[in-house]
Amino acid sequence: MRYDVLVLGGGIVGTSVAVHLQERGRAVALIDRRGPGEETSHGNAGLVERTSLLPIAFPRSLPALAEIVLKRYPGANYHWSALPRLAPWLLAYWRNSAPDRLDATARLMYPILSTTVAEHRALASKADAESFFRDTGWLKIHRTEEDCRAEEKSLALAAEFGHQVRHLDREETLALEPSLRPDFIAGTHWTDPHSVSSPGGVTKAYASYLAKIGGVVLRGDAGSLRQGGAGWTIGAGASQIEAREVVVCLGPWSMDVLAPLGYRLPLAVKRGYHMHYRAADGATLGRPVIDEAGGYVLTPMVGGIRLTTGVEFARRDAPKTPVQVDRAEKLARDLFPLGTRAEPEPWMGARPMFPDSRPVIDRAPRHGNLWLAFGHQHLGFTLGPATGRLLAEMMTGEPTHVDPSPFSAERFG
Repeated sequence: MRYDVLVLGGGIVGTSVAVHLQERGRAVALIDRRGPGEETSHGNAGLVERTSLLPIAFPRSLPALAEIVLKRYPGANYHWSALPRLAPWLLAYWRNSAPDRLDATARLMYPILSTTVAEHRALASKADAESFFRDTGWLKIHRTEEDCRAEEKSLALAAEFGHQVRHLDREETLALEPSLRPDFIAGTHWTDPHSVSSPGGVTKAYASYLAKIGGVVLRGDAGSLRQGGAGWTIGAGASQIEAREVVVCLGPWSMDVLAPLGYRLPLAVKRGYHMHYRAADGATLGRPVIDEAGGYVLTPMVGGIRLTTGVEFARRDAPKTPVQVDRAEKLARDLFPLGTRAEPEPWMGARPMFPDSRPVIDRAPRHGNLWLAFGHQHLGFTLGPATGRLLAEMMTGEPTHVDPSPFSAERFG
């Protein structure tokens, strides 16, 4: 079977790329070893975060760094065995977390971030996925005055870019979310972002829309990709699939395919976990609630209240060590009446990230018919449809709706 484009990776990014290319007249096959939305795109906090203006930074103060090194901060964990190999990447991440670089990254990312809610909503309307979406924003709770002060830079950028933010005292926060317990002093209600009740469900709906408009969704092994003749081939079951062009959207597995082709991009992973809980005592939650000091997010999902952890630095395929779930759960129970766990064990996934907190969305430097879209760090679900549109515009020669240059692969040399 022959297609115009093979899109490798059935997460939110790859599915969105495939949809946008198919809408522009390309014959597209979306290929994944599993079904769409069953890996990293399944396990996030369900936020469409167009107000996540500052990247999540590597700690630069000694007290904050000590909390992580001593494993006292529940939002971070690490495996000692992974650190030697990660050390150069962590150093680059630390350098890019300097205040001036964070500000520069925020300004480079803002043009595409500002489109994310509209791009998701446009695709959700076509895919009959609107029932998954909420426009209630998200709520950040602050436990101390220091937590409140830590928000000031983000608030200044939000004001500069015209975003709507409400500052709430404890009573106002409890009026917005009555089931919360008063284990905090204040809240910030970011009203512009949207959220969803099932990130995996949204991704599957977008993939169903792809099939409806003529695209094909196949199970296949990205590791079997081979270049030959005028294009590429890949194994999908007992068949060989051919196409002129390939897009790599494999998230944390992208370099497994690209390294044999000669690419050395500095991709690392931040592992993360989630667990669903039944709400106790008739409690309800209307929007995601972020407890940054506690290192977790609570989101109402179709499977219950999802607790999503912070980051774990480890080898991508190392066994699970879900200690963060246990630690965050204790804190979360003080904030919200969580009931019993709804699953036998936590889910684990890996967020692909470059040290400058920007994805690669570009043509591969060494191959004219190979394209790249991965490394979206904590914003993969947020940026999926916007990335799909941008890459499709680049591949078809259309004017791009945002400047793609911040996402060049060649910025790494």
